[in-house]
Amino acid sequence: MRRRLIVGNWKMHKTASEAAAFVQRLSELVPPINSLEVVLAPPFTALHAVAQSPASRSFALAAQNLHWEDQGAFTGEVSAPMLKDLGCRYVILGHSERRQMFGDRDEGINRKVRAALRHGLDPILCVGETLADRESGRTQTVITDQLQRGLDGLSKEDLRRVTIAYEPVWAIGTGHPASRAHAEGANTMLRTTLESGWGTEAGEQVRILYGGSVTPENASEFLASPQIDGALVGGACLDPHSFATILTLAQSFAR
Repeated sequence: MRRRLIVGNWKMHKTASEAAAFVQRLSELVPPINSLEVVLAPPFTALHAVAQSPASRSFALAAQNLHWEDQGAFTGEVSAPMLKDLGCRYVILGHSERRQMFGDRDEGINRKVRAALRHGLDPILCVGETLADRESGRTQTVITDQLQRGLDGLSKEDLRRVTIAYEPVWAIGTGHPASRAHAEGANTMLRTTLESGWGTEAGEQVRILYGGSVTPENASEFLASPQIDGALVGGACLDPHSFATILTLAQSFAR
């Protein structure tokens, strides 16, 4: 049985001191978490503060990106060994904002996935179509291509450590999430692709999340679905009360 996973992607929000205060408050608002896994993804500058907070013991730590090389002359970049040393367990890769704003491409994302796995970090690979893709009927082609290229060359054992986040670009930060039916359809396409490429057993073990304007008001709609294994939460994870509400709802749907 796949354990529910909720990831809070802070993006470029919160200083180190703000992050420490947030984690303390969140831990006070959320009852003991046993039935699901919760991951916090602060910006690089706040990773240490969150990792060192006693209040963070109930949460796993994720980075929002990494470079595929272990070290070198790559000004402004951060490597997998650096993140591992800070206490990260996960890393978000291929987020639509990285693809759209910073030119991340499938080949480079695949190199990042491999680097993460090589150093004991579990990748959260994001895939999703734009509004133009959706309107032209290319959702399946786009998301399955991103999936296959992002995971190219991985073994069945590697795949067991990967999480997929389906995040339709047209829904992120717009306040207009995908419908449950649309998210379920996309997740089914992705799992079918995983099972086709790596076998039914390996494909069944991968968690596939939904991300895109997830809020306390709509989280139950997605979390109630057997095809959706959790959520990648953006804006709604920045307020401790809002995120705590989503976590409480997620626990009620835990498997």
